[in-house]
Amino acid sequence: MRHFGHIAPEVRQRLFHREPCVFTADSPARLLAAALGATLYSPATRPRLADDIVKQAGNGVISMVLCLEDSIDDADVVAGEENLVGQFADLADLAARPGTEPPLLFIRVRAPEQIPDLVRRLGPSARLLSGFVLPKFTEERGIPFLEALTAAEAESGRRLFAMPVLESPELLYRESRVDTLEGIFRAVDKYRDRVLALRLGVTDFCSSYGLRRAPDMTAYDVQVVASVIADVVNMLGRADGTGFTVTGPVWEYFRVSERMFKPQLRQSPFLEVQAVGLREKLIEHAMDGLLREISLDHANGLLGKTCIHPSHVLPVHALSVVSHEEYSDAQDILRPERGGGGVLRSAYTNKMNEVKPHRAWAERTLQRAEAFGVAHEDVGFVELLAAGIPGIPE
Repeated sequence: MRHFGHIAPEVRQRLFHREPCVFTADSPARLLAAALGATLYSPATRPRLADDIVKQAGNGVISMVLCLEDSIDDADVVAGEENLVGQFADLADLAARPGTEPPLLFIRVRAPEQIPDLVRRLGPSARLLSGFVLPKFTEERGIPFLEALTAAEAESGRRLFAMPVLESPELLYRESRVDTLEGIFRAVDKYRDRVLALRLGVTDFCSSYGLRRAPDMTAYDVQVVASVIADVVNMLGRADGTGFTVTGPVWEYFRVSERMFKPQLRQSPFLEVQAVGLREKLIEHAMDGLLREISLDHANGLLGKTCIHPSHVLPVHALSVVSHEEYSDAQDILRPERGGGGVLRSAYTNKMNEVKPHRAWAERTLQRAEAFGVAHEDVGFVELLAAGIPGIPE
């Protein structure tokens, strides 16, 4: 699989200075964590789930979560498990067809005992499973999940990853936040090889205060939420080798009936490539807010995003592509002869690159470039969006 692999090769050649790499579910964890991109959630009860997965993979989805937790009713859990087992068997048959490759698949469970039970029930089709999403993760609640995953991995002989969701009230409340984060770190550090990424449950954060951000607002405009994101990145997302990939919060909207504020997309980038209609479509479907939030995710150290609608996938991936300017700066900073530090003017002659302070940024940028590619010098996010415009709903 590869990002933008669903578009024609000649289009990729036109868009990319360096194309996204090809990878598989068995690729190194470092690459998979960077390549998760827009992780699309789907209820595990969907009757045509296998067909849905194949369809979304064909539209550029790289990772999916099949949910047995908050997205389904408590009374539907048993039926959801049965449906998952049957749909994985169907998916195994579909995946045997030439040119059909499922995305990275994760199951969001409710209880630790579901993990080994589901792996056993999946049988041979468990080879299509990349891991499990662990809800309401704290040290106390999370360790049993991680122990269950480790046992299931040993029994099945299949590498399985965990993606803990940070969404508990203890993490949100100021008086317990630091202790909770320290406990989370102890848990995930102990199982570091199994933890692919940490996910933020911002909807649950808002719920604790009876809040819901409007489509004109981002998670970073809700200060009580923004403070949690900052502390999670501070303690769990460090670039010193102790940190983890932290993914961005879900965007809840896919159409807006009325606006209070002006759209957040400038006209000029769309005028330059004759894509005014694309801008109007993005605004109509609340994606100007999504695009702004993705940009703020990156600025705050987050990579990838939880998604609940297929139309959100392309914007997340388009804004994850490394620009030619970023790539040029990162390469200059990491040249072997720069090992002693120093300051240099960027090749674009518009900024200072300071070798030692910018090194960690440069390393992360090249990691993202491997997964998402590098755009040509004259290609911006509008061209990347326009190339995959069928992903935007009509």
